[in-house]
Amino acid sequence: MPRSSSAVERLIADPTGRQPRADARRNVERLVVAARTAIAEIGADASAHEIAARAGVGIGTFYRRIPSREALLLAVLEEVLDSMAEAGDRALAGSDPWRSLADFALAYVGLRAESRGLCEALGGARAEELTRALAALRERFRLLVERAQAAGAMRTDIAWQDVPFLLASVTAGDRTLGLQATGDQWRRTLRVLLDGLRTGTPGPLPGTAPS
Repeated sequence: MPRSSSAVERLIADPTGRQPRADARRNVERLVVAARTAIAEIGADASAHEIAARAGVGIGTFYRRIPSREALLLAVLEEVLDSMAEAGDRALAGSDPWRSLADFALAYVGLRAESRGLCEALGGARAEELTRALAALRERFRLLVERAQAAGAMRTDIAWQDVPFLLASVTAGDRTLGLQATGDQWRRTLRVLLDGLRTGTPGPLPGTAPS
């Protein structure tokens, strides 16, 4: 996959080819960083005022530098999804089909665990606007799963479409039945899940059990 443009590049793109002033670019960069953290903590509908405050700029500067709040949120979500697809490409370049799938699953679930807004986007929020990025990510899942199955490293009764649903379940929550998950819970859950998909010997569990 060719390298995708960054959120900053998408937001400052000018059809005339003119380059923005250095201070204008810096403000956009700050707003993109602030939007990424706001999306992670608050969700995919973080407000313009919240993002501007986190970036340390006024709301007037926000709207002078950004076409709209929607454009900013979409650009950031596309950038994160594209980074996932690029992680899939790096995994596909590996020589071990099972290790490639497992490494990609770790990166994918790790990003899900870090960002509330990303989980919302993967769950269908803004699906029409993110059609291209989501399709690219689905294709990486398909290629990685089918390669692992062809190598005899993964159960063949599992459809590749099952795997995104299984990985989504890994970050379902940090409390259940009065039990509190440790910081490593999603890693432990992921390891159990991967061993259930794998043909061969299970791997060691990371971290400690929930309390």
